[in-house]
Amino acid sequence: MKKPSSKIREEIAKLQEQLKHAETREAERIGRIALRAGLGEIEIEETEFQAAFEELAKRFRGGKSSTSGRKGAGDSSTGSGQTEALASGSTSGGVGEA
Repeated sequence: MKKPSSKIREEIAKLQEQLKHAETREAERIGRIALRAGLGEIEIEETEFQAAFEELAKRFRGGKSSTSGRKGAGDSSTGSGQTEALASGSTSGGVGEA
């Protein structure tokens, strides 16, 4: 049995609202963790921040990103590109271990 287009539109609207709420919850969770780690105090370009988060996401998804090509982040134990991007701001312990 086929659904009328109005029903499909209603379902899409409900799903978009659910998506919006889910994204808000995720953003708030990540934001709280980032603030506890001290990332709110770092002066960094948004593109650099996004690149660092993408590296972190790769790491936790199991994709091995450029862990062997670290430049200037010799005292880091995380092995992620995030340390490189944040090195110009300030150091905060445990960022990669959240």
